[in-house]
Amino acid sequence: MKVVIAMDSFKGSMTSLEAGEAAKAGVLRAVPDAEVTVRPLADGGEGTMESLIYALQASPREVTVTGPLGTPVTASYATSPAGSADASVNSGATAILDMASTSGLILVPEAQRDPMKTTTRGLGELILAAAKDGCRDFLIGIGGSATNDAGAGMLAALGVSLLDAQGQPIPDGAQGLRTLVRIDAATIDPVIKDCRFRIICDVTNPLCGKNGASYVYGPQKGASPAMCTELDALLARFAELTACAIAQGAAPLPLAETPGAGAAGGLGYAFLAYLNAQLLPGIDVVLDVTRLEDYLKDADILLTGEGRLDAQTANGKAPAGAAALAKKHGLPVIAFAGLVEVDEEAATLLRQAGIDRFYAITPHGMPHDKAKQPDTAKANMAAAVERVFQREIIG
Repeated sequence: MKVVIAMDSFKGSMTSLEAGEAAKAGVLRAVPDAEVTVRPLADGGEGTMESLIYALQASPREVTVTGPLGTPVTASYATSPAGSADASVNSGATAILDMASTSGLILVPEAQRDPMKTTTRGLGELILAAAKDGCRDFLIGIGGSATNDAGAGMLAALGVSLLDAQGQPIPDGAQGLRTLVRIDAATIDPVIKDCRFRIICDVTNPLCGKNGASYVYGPQKGASPAMCTELDALLARFAELTACAIAQGAAPLPLAETPGAGAAGGLGYAFLAYLNAQLLPGIDVVLDVTRLEDYLKDADILLTGEGRLDAQTANGKAPAGAAALAKKHGLPVIAFAGLVEVDEEAATLLRQAGIDRFYAITPHGMPHDKAKQPDTAKANMAAAVERVFQREIIG
């Protein structure tokens, strides 16, 4: 029997791989001669970058860059061998970055949060360091930002000229956009022109408007209502200048309305407009890079799961993505979760998503705090999987 296991992380209890290994232990208790493969799984949230790094067997490298407040921080990118992420990209290694390590909200004390001042410059410095290290394929997570500068800091670090009326570079942060009058994209570092960017982006907000970057995410970054209004106007002005810079007088490009353009304070827009990037849901990137489907082609069953399984699981979350691939090859799919909250309607949605059966790993009556303890969660997973295999698979 060939079993493939692809578990999402159980937040606060088990990483994707820890959950998978615990499930593997349960399978082997029931079927000692089973061939079991564990693959990482994530949907753009917690554990996504770790899953990609594991899948690509990437090696981390540290770089000192400009943090969101303009002071140095130590960030890292992970590199894998050339062509390992995509056979069509073989001119350089793959780099895996997380913008939160250079420009994230976690790096800014609450009392100092001010999106007029925070900058994405460090992300650009990290990208440039990886590119000059030979990387040409980039996988970048952009969640958790402290910024609202439309990626201006990143672009400046990559060599794009963002100039004021005197032809001088504008200051960092969204405040610099107040004096921006001209953008020259031709000055971007030549090495960046040879790079491909895939951006993990699970929000669909446009750049501007009431559903845009500033109004929706600005408050959590320290913006007052009045500041949100100004930030929105500054991003709109940045989009106008960008259209002139990249369209060279042609009709303005509608990139600002693209779903995800408003991600990370407009960083998604900068990637689209200046780096020809793809904004992709985290689950799509993970399933592609981890090559899960390759492992499912000759398997007999898929085990998947996440911390809480409910109706939302069927709506594009990691287990549903894995299940869809399994169904392409006619495999049964069983999901395990710490907590199962499923009524008849949710059960129908899960089955439509490809999840045939689902089980809670937490024994009835076990307190939630105890069930979330890592060692307890692993033991519960192994026991639940063993029990299901003994009763329903081999019984």
